[in-house]
Amino acid sequence: MSDAGRTVLEVDGLRKYYPIRSGLLQRESGRVRAVESVSFSIDRGETLALVGESGCGKTTVARCILRALVPTAGAIRFSPEQGRTIDLAPLPRRALRPLRRHIQMIFQDPYASLNPRMMVGDIIAEPLLVNGMGAAARQARVQELLELVGLPRSARTRFPHAFSGGQRQRIGIARALALDPTLVIADEPVSALDVSVQAQIINLLLDLQDRLGLSMLFVAHDLAVVRHVADRVAVMYVGRIVEVAETVSLYTRPRHPYTEALLAVVPKADPALRAAATPPRGEVADPANPPPGCAFHPRCPHAIDRCRGEVPELRRIDGGNWAACHRAVELSLAGVA
Repeated sequence: MSDAGRTVLEVDGLRKYYPIRSGLLQRESGRVRAVESVSFSIDRGETLALVGESGCGKTTVARCILRALVPTAGAIRFSPEQGRTIDLAPLPRRALRPLRRHIQMIFQDPYASLNPRMMVGDIIAEPLLVNGMGAAARQARVQELLELVGLPRSARTRFPHAFSGGQRQRIGIARALALDPTLVIADEPVSALDVSVQAQIINLLLDLQDRLGLSMLFVAHDLAVVRHVADRVAVMYVGRIVEVAETVSLYTRPRHPYTEALLAVVPKADPALRAAATPPRGEVADPANPPPGCAFHPRCPHAIDRCRGEVPELRRIDGGNWAACHRAVELSLAGVA
């Protein structure tokens, strides 16, 4: 699913398990399979959205890429510049240190991610200071970043509590861009904001991506937001990717029943369409004890016998669309659109 010449990030067979311990000796009695065999790629200048219900493993994937978590298995091949590719998964902490400047994160909560005891200028300058930039250069870079995200220069001498939620997220974005990263991971960056402010931040991210040529992994649960920001969308369910497609294709012709169910509950202006919306039935499967076969089959209205006993592989359905669904593959082979 990737082109080595254009690819910034390639995740291949990523797994992250957490042990379940019980008894007096706390022996391992099971595992929570938070991420199971996840693979995807991101090209230069592209935004890939990783979406799914809460608990599906999307934030765990993001933290594994950042190496805030150590993967259980799999490869995370990162190219900070063309012609140089490094597998981040097995690297020790010391070897990761010079690479961290190339991957930065925008956090979900714009207030909790900012130190309330530091002035905004110092917050933005902190990564520059850690990487050895001189005082004069730091000051100039902070002023440049404030202008880039639409904040006045006077903001540098104020504290985070003096700003609104949207302004705080702009500060977080400025800090993430301080070191000119190759890849930005945005973890639910607008979910804590009002709807009107969400639109402003999304437009800012789109403008910055266009101006700076950023590559972005956009983690979200809101498909209404994703539609406006992503070039491609990867849908996760219980630790696995169940569908990957270009954004327009996914919204017009979803191939996995789980994607169809998520799209059905996206807010719609037409009351008739709202009335026809059917949310996913049942409860999300337990990653510590997932059902056999396709994890979605207990909730799927189209499940067939094969779904109950065989885990579907992520396969190309048509064009750039991939789905982990036995029914979608059968329909594709039969020539049914």
